[in-house]
Amino acid sequence: MFSYRKLTFAILAATSLSCAVSAFAQGSKIEGVGRTATANEVAAWDIDVRPDFKGLPKGAGSVAMGEKVWEAQCSSCHGSFGENNTVFSALVGYTTKKDVETGRVASLMPEAATPTRTTMMKVSQLSTLWDYINRAMPWTAPKSLKPDEVYAVTAYLLNIANVVPDNFTLSDKNMAETQGKIPNRNGMMTKHAMWPGKEFGGVAKPDTQGSNCMANCATESKVASLLPEHARNAHGNLAEQTRAFGPSVGADTTKPAANSGAEVKKTVAAPAAVAKAAEKSAETVGPLKSADVSGILSKNACSACHGIDNKIVGPSFKEIVAKQGSKPDAVAYLTGKIKSGGSGVYGSMPMPAQSLSDADAKKVALWISQGAVK
Repeated sequence: MFSYRKLTFAILAATSLSCAVSAFAQGSKIEGVGRTATANEVAAWDIDVRPDFKGLPKGAGSVAMGEKVWEAQCSSCHGSFGENNTVFSALVGYTTKKDVETGRVASLMPEAATPTRTTMMKVSQLSTLWDYINRAMPWTAPKSLKPDEVYAVTAYLLNIANVVPDNFTLSDKNMAETQGKIPNRNGMMTKHAMWPGKEFGGVAKPDTQGSNCMANCATESKVASLLPEHARNAHGNLAEQTRAFGPSVGADTTKPAANSGAEVKKTVAAPAAVAKAAEKSAETVGPLKSADVSGILSKNACSACHGIDNKIVGPSFKEIVAKQGSKPDAVAYLTGKIKSGGSGVYGSMPMPAQSLSDADAKKVALWISQGAVK
């Protein structure tokens, strides 16, 4: 016969055992494996800033101070005004004063047909900007900025996006107030119910409704923009210069566009021709040192991704020397590679095609082939 007394006893026993196991896991130590983290170690990792600004440290930074930090630490990758998309996507652009007033970016709407989406178009929380800059920037030395510098850089970014005036100072005291000026602060979708609850004005329903989603489907896609044939491969193969994942995947521009009927242009081999000319004249140049090419490296932001001895975004110059320097056609190969860019030789991170002159590309390639001497 079924006994409720036995069932109750079994449940209590199982609960007690579960609590005991949990207590053992939390309170016991395994000899020789790990140790309890110190308060300073925990504090070093516990630096995230929430949308309600909990975790935000005290500090302040002006737009003027932010401009100085930006030029020293950020402009090599993002440009002086956050508009550069050579290394990373542009940070500012396509937001208006009207967006600041409404909190919804009009250029995100489908009918706007905006050619690209910048960070300031998409971000909805000021805490996200501050937290990411604090944890991940600058690229070459994450978490090296002091709190006041992070406030200043964030203030400068808001200023060049026309969100705050030139004399603005951002601090822990006015972060919540400044959040009310973010152009896309009201642009979050909540009908998918992927937010925790209704705190952003959404509805509590599952993101899958079970309705027929295969009705009124478009019969064919419509191309919004395309590269003209004369410019298709002007700067090298886009497929080798763009990540193989994400919203924008590079087309193989060494081949004609689908259904274009065009033939592959002879200009595809242009980088090789440049490289051959560089190889021919390489013997006329004497030994080079880093001082001889530092101006070229700095002007073209090469040092932002490559160190002489240390890997940053791409391989170090010494690593390139070890892999390519002993080849008989090293100068020709490296000159062509600098001009055309590419990926796959040192990992999946692509290097975009470079716009420096043939002479400068040859000089850097020769310096590398000679051992990248400091």
